[in-house]
Amino acid sequence: MMSSSRFLMARSFSLASAQPVASLQEIASSNPKGVAKVVLKKGKTQLFKDGSPMVYSGAVDRIIGRPPPVTGDVVLVADGKEKPIGWGLYNSVSMFCVRLMQLEDEAARDPCSVLDMDRLLETRINDAVELRGLLGLPSAKTNAYRLVNSEGDRLSGLIVDIFGDEAVIASSAAWVEKYKQQIKACISRLSSIRHITWRPSIETLKEEGLDLSDSGEGSDSPKMAKAIENGISYLVSLEGQKTGFYADQRENRQYISSISAGRKVLDICCYTGGFALNAAHGGARSVTGVDSSSPALDIARDNIILNNLDSGLISFHRQDATHFMKSAISKGDSWDIVILDPPKLAPNRKVLHSASGMYRNLNSLAMQVTRRGGLLMTCSCSGAMTQSGTFLRILQGAASMASRKITVIREAGAAGDHPIDPSYPEGKYLSNVLVRVL
Repeated sequence: MMSSSRFLMARSFSLASAQPVASLQEIASSNPKGVAKVVLKKGKTQLFKDGSPMVYSGAVDRIIGRPPPVTGDVVLVADGKEKPIGWGLYNSVSMFCVRLMQLEDEAARDPCSVLDMDRLLETRINDAVELRGLLGLPSAKTNAYRLVNSEGDRLSGLIVDIFGDEAVIASSAAWVEKYKQQIKACISRLSSIRHITWRPSIETLKEEGLDLSDSGEGSDSPKMAKAIENGISYLVSLEGQKTGFYADQRENRQYISSISAGRKVLDICCYTGGFALNAAHGGARSVTGVDSSSPALDIARDNIILNNLDSGLISFHRQDATHFMKSAISKGDSWDIVILDPPKLAPNRKVLHSASGMYRNLNSLAMQVTRRGGLLMTCSCSGAMTQSGTFLRILQGAASMASRKITVIREAGAAGDHPIDPSYPEGKYLSNVLVRVL
């Protein structure tokens, strides 16, 4: 089990030594460097008092401070009467003007972290370690999981995934880049971590005012990692999609394993074989994986060998998902269980309408290659789609197109190590729906 004793000791000392504290305003006034104040427009305060972590620029009335704050600076966030309600990190370019880190009442409870990002990082990462421990992570059967989930762990813009002794840190906010060394130091103190890979989200960071496209991040970390999930071993490409592995589907993959015995299974958009390997591990009669990425399929085939699986039982094919399914329909091929987990088709709400059509068409094909009475597990990792609440309606439309009838058996999202802050519902992005196709 991962040790967090250093964090716990440091935090216990801080709480034990805490004295009655001054207000945020008084603490800020005593700061020799001074702390700028971001004043909200009338009527905008309650949203952020209720916990929304992202202060968008349209909610800001004025900024008080000379010199004015620059990106990455600690600032106070205040109501229209200039009374601070919390503090956070400023960005002069992003549509997210401030990412709130502590509210006034939290600052009173944890005074040692007030206006101090070094201490706050230690506290929040310690909290994240504790939560994963409550979830039984890591364990002998699973050492691939998410340690820090951005807003869900109160560190907006920061993601940390763990793969065995490798930590992959994904940065999507300017403040994360500013505190890069402090973040790496916190993660490196975890006893199980031997290497750290830093993965800046280049396009997102451009919107934050940073251009890292030519930065050439250096690392002594390996290009591949080895991890275990639900007793199945995986090779993880640290240069692959996202952080290299989709830990969010862990519980859904395990569910597929539990229902695959004796079944013929098709995994569409299989990436490195997560669902396919679980189906094989669960006793499937045959498993077929399809993806358009050669590097991903090379890893999937290596994973067959890594798990001592019969290569005659499970096979992977490089082909476009639509072409594969249309060909299967024309030949009359069908499967008992089909998994459809396409890439993000709706990166934002602007393209939701066109993406809806793509989801409908893909699912219509997937229903036609599912034998009547069989099961289709279909997914969307597009936050815009999940938050729209229209995914089930799209599936119903797909069923009509395919001349099929569906019933919903199970609805799920990301695994428990991907917590969501209810005051920031935009953090909910994964839809996983199991339907019976008739």
